[in-house]
Amino acid sequence: MNFPKLNIIGVMSGTSLDGIDLALVEFYFENNIIKFNLIDAKTVPYSNLWVEQLQSAYQASAQEYFKLHHQFGLLISQEIKSFTQHTSIPIHYIASHGHTIFHQPQLGFTTQMGCGATIAANTGISTICDFRSVDVAMGGQGAPLVPIGDRDLFAEHEACLNIGGIANISYTKQEKTSAFDICYANMVLNFLCHQLHLTYDDGGKIAQSGNVNEKLLQQLLDIQTHRQSLGRELFEEQIAPMLKASPISIEDKLSTCTEYTAHQIAQILHSENLQSVLITGGGAYNHYLIKRLTQLYKGKIHIPEKTIIEFKEAIIFAYLGYLRVNQLINTLQSVTLASANSIGGCIYFGNNVSKING
Repeated sequence: MNFPKLNIIGVMSGTSLDGIDLALVEFYFENNIIKFNLIDAKTVPYSNLWVEQLQSAYQASAQEYFKLHHQFGLLISQEIKSFTQHTSIPIHYIASHGHTIFHQPQLGFTTQMGCGATIAANTGISTICDFRSVDVAMGGQGAPLVPIGDRDLFAEHEACLNIGGIANISYTKQEKTSAFDICYANMVLNFLCHQLHLTYDDGGKIAQSGNVNEKLLQQLLDIQTHRQSLGRELFEEQIAPMLKASPISIEDKLSTCTEYTAHQIAQILHSENLQSVLITGGGAYNHYLIKRLTQLYKGKIHIPEKTIIEFKEAIIFAYLGYLRVNQLINTLQSVTLASANSIGGCIYFGNNVSKING
C-alpha cells in the first residue's frame, strides 16, 4: 500500500459532556500495516453554559439548532487554533465527530452538532465531518464507528471496551468484527452527580459509600439496552424518569447504577466468551466500577496509559478521517447492519488544500 503520511487532528465530544477531546495524530504505513503516533492531545472542559446548551439542544427550534451548530463549530475552531499555536509540523486535516444531538437511524437521520464548514473556514484546515449519515442512508445504525480503529490500531487486544457516557465494545473473531453498545454508564452516573452539584463521582467514592437497591437494579436491568447504538432518547424517556421517581438516596442510586453498569458489561464479556479486554474512557478511572467489574468478570482486564484512556476515540476519529481522504472503507456493515461497507464523511476544504496536493 502506498498511502501518504498525514497529520490529522481528531476531535471528539462524547455523551458524558466532559469536554472537547483533541488528538494530533500522525498516520503512516509500515510493511503494509497502518501505524500511528500520538503527537499531542488535550481535553478542553466545557463551561457550564455549554453543558446546558448541549444538553438542551434537542429541545431547540430549527433556527436555534443551526445557530448553535455554527457557534459550536466556532468553539471547536478556537480550541484547535489554541491547541496548534505552538505546533511547527504541518496539519493536513481535521476529523471532527461533533456532538450527537439526534440519533434516530430508524427514522433515517442522525445529527452531530459542530459545523464542519465553520471549522474549515475558521482554521484554514480541511475538515472531515458527518461520519455517520452515509451508513444511516444505507440502512445502518450509523454506529458504532470506532470498531474499525480498534481492529486496525489496537489489534493486540482481544476486545476493546470504552466506558464513556455509554459503554460499548468491539472485538474481531475469525476476521469478522462485531461491536455494539452495551448500556448507559457515565451518562447515568453524571446525571446523578449533578444533583449533588458535582460533575462526576471521583473514583466512584460516592457510589462505594452507598448501598445497592435491588428493586431499582432490577428495573434498570429490565430495560433492553443491548442494541447496535444507543442515544440520549432512551435515557430521557425511561431511565431519567425512573431515577427521579425512586425515593432512595443519591448515594444508593449511584451505587445501584454502578452495579447495573458492571453487571451488564460482565454479562456481555462472558456471553461473548472474551478472555481479556482493553478498557478506555472516563470509566477506566472509576475505581469502584472497575473493582465491581473485576469481581464479576473472571477474564483479564487491561487498563492502558492515560493518553490512550482519555484520547482513544479522538485518535480513532482521526483515523476514520485518514481512511476517508484516502477513499478507503471506514464504516463496517458487520457492526452497523447497513447494506454494505461504506466510506463515511463530508469534506470541507480549507485554504491548506493546495499545500496537501502540492
